[in-house]
Amino acid sequence: MKRSRPLLGWLVGGLIVAMPAAAVSFRLSDQCPASFEKRESRCWLHSTYQQYSSLTNAGVGGLKTGLPAFRDGFTPEQIDLGRYLFFDPVLSANGTLACASCHVPSKGFSDHRVHSIGIEGREVRRNAPSLWNVGFLKRFFWDGRAHSLEEQVQGPLYNALEMGNRPEALVKALNAIPAYRALFAQAFPAGGSVVSAQVYGALAAFESTLISLNSRYDFYAQGVSDALTPHEIEGLNVFRSFVARCAECHTPPLFTNQQIAVIGMPESAGHAFDPGAGANPETPGLRGGFKVPSLRNAALTAPYGHSGQFATLRETVAFYTGGRGHAVPPGEKLNLHWHIWEPKLSATELDRLVDFIGALTDESFLPATPAAVPSGLPIPSN
Repeated sequence: MKRSRPLLGWLVGGLIVAMPAAAVSFRLSDQCPASFEKRESRCWLHSTYQQYSSLTNAGVGGLKTGLPAFRDGFTPEQIDLGRYLFFDPVLSANGTLACASCHVPSKGFSDHRVHSIGIEGREVRRNAPSLWNVGFLKRFFWDGRAHSLEEQVQGPLYNALEMGNRPEALVKALNAIPAYRALFAQAFPAGGSVVSAQVYGALAAFESTLISLNSRYDFYAQGVSDALTPHEIEGLNVFRSFVARCAECHTPPLFTNQQIAVIGMPESAGHAFDPGAGANPETPGLRGGFKVPSLRNAALTAPYGHSGQFATLRETVAFYTGGRGHAVPPGEKLNLHWHIWEPKLSATELDRLVDFIGALTDESFLPATPAAVPSGLPIPSN
């Protein structure tokens, strides 16, 4: 009779996780991801945009505007550990959700849902934003309440509707997995048990490497004149115009100015008004305000808006030509952003804007999904 392979088990968030005795051997990469160069054992961003000053040829949507400050300088091992953690459901309270459950690489690091689905099938309040180029950002979440990647990752980890975990339970689960203890020791050689700051640091390290700056638009901006189609160039001209004024908020090269804007966005059907940044007692004047999202890879991340209220890019751009405050609910008096007005763009101009936004798509540095994760739990497949 053939003997079945013996199993090892440990308690993770109330679940017994089974691993074969001859478990997969995990080893962290000592090489930097694409778009980074390794110097003194750390990974540093390398991009053509770094040769431009932030003031060079800026104008409204200038093509050679420089990049803002960026989070880099992590070690390859910290980045690779963050990659494993990002795809591992062990981070959730019941071992069913990973970061990649809502930020799916093949879906522009969003999830194609109006509102994401969290632990035990609970609907969360907002649409999952893309994670492309988050290493450049200074504000996180739709309401801008977090100010670092390390602070941002704690939001979904400990939100009762999202991953539902607690700091002490998360650290206990990771310390119970021998493979993770070894990997953390490799990424953070100071030694000792896994601590929560290392978890946040590793996730921040991985997320900082999600670089998308090599779209056809970028080739055009660097001087390749035929990188865009005639329709896309028409769309770029509309985008940069003083009529549409898209580039004033969706500023190249990130295609966001990272500010909170009150523009009177509607909610998705059946959902109550979301005060956004106005829920913060320090910024009551930003009621109904949300962070300006990047348009990088936007063609991959439908539906759109903080509440997933627009099914297509065409619907989204059409909202901005509908008239100032036309979607503000009755009884709400919002301090609408000063440049939200009535550009009265034609149907053709709206179509060309959609064409141009599609030219911002670039997944050339899409990270590899691990074949397995140290917890032995199944990697999200959605």
